[in-house]
Amino acid sequence: MSHVGGDRSPSEAALGGVSGAGGVPALDTAAVLDPAVDGVDTTGPTGDSGGQSVRGRSPGQLAWARLRRDKIAIASGITLVFFALVAIFADLIVKAYGINKDQLFQNQLDAIGYPLGYLGGVSGDHWFGLEPLLGRDIFVQLVYGTRTSLGIALVAAILSTVIGVLLGLISGYLGGWVDSGISWVTDVLLAFPFIIFSLAAIPIVNTLVTGSVQEQPGVMTRIYVLVGVLVTFGWMSTARLVRGQVLSLREREFVDAARAAGAGSGHMILRQLLPNLWAPILVTFSLAVPQYVTAEAALSFLGIGVTEPVPDWGRMIFRSTSYISADPFYTFFPGIALFLLVLAFNLFGDSLRDALDPRSSR
Repeated sequence: MSHVGGDRSPSEAALGGVSGAGGVPALDTAAVLDPAVDGVDTTGPTGDSGGQSVRGRSPGQLAWARLRRDKIAIASGITLVFFALVAIFADLIVKAYGINKDQLFQNQLDAIGYPLGYLGGVSGDHWFGLEPLLGRDIFVQLVYGTRTSLGIALVAAILSTVIGVLLGLISGYLGGWVDSGISWVTDVLLAFPFIIFSLAAIPIVNTLVTGSVQEQPGVMTRIYVLVGVLVTFGWMSTARLVRGQVLSLREREFVDAARAAGAGSGHMILRQLLPNLWAPILVTFSLAVPQYVTAEAALSFLGIGVTEPVPDWGRMIFRSTSYISADPFYTFFPGIALFLLVLAFNLFGDSLRDALDPRSSR
């Protein structure tokens, strides 16, 4: 039987088009499978574009490719690796340097305690000079201070991220009175001024640990208390971010399908929701570490953080303020180290956020 517009071939009928005088145009597969499209590779085994294979890339591979193209990410990443290696191999570096962290060089100080020579005593034996009054080598103190500052910040960031993710998942998924309770606690803790509360809380906690006002706690006890305070006031932003993401994800089709299949709350939270939150969690973690570095340095600067004999950047900067006019290099070296570490973390966090965002143009 004849159809309107002429007879159609089986191939034309499969395409669903209405044939005219010129027929139905063929599908341009080359335009659809464009090798220039990000994440698709149509080259064959020999490398020529013959359409022999189509290889896709996962979101992680795409993010890694974007990150490698970002020069700022590469530069900041190299800086972070450098500081990490210094912190890990601090003992080997100091051993090769040939000076102990407790070794004093008071014979190289003048009568009022300032280093002899130029630039705060900088020389071939003391690369960054000497501490005024005490005569300790600044390079050694700076190397061990890297381990202290970076170690405390990483531990605090990991713990606060874990707590924030768990509470955010529970709050966003369960909702109801659980969500209201966690949100209320979050709002209360966010209302506390961190520095003022730390000035009041840390001495009280140290006194409770030792049982005496006159007795000072040990070095590790002070570090544990410091990490506890940082974590207590650090998990709220992560919890809020994760809660907002979960509120959006729990209405998606794959969550409804898992729920209809009889999946329990544990499976829904850990197997369905959590794998879709790694991108914002990684970005939040990378941006939280520099905040803890500066917070730890600030508390040590105020005298309620890490104390002697553990080297620390914040305490070095505090001690250098008394000699800044006569020996500015004592302030310069720990200050520039703190600045570079925080800047590298912030730049890398921004680059990581752009790399994990598929809508980013970078």
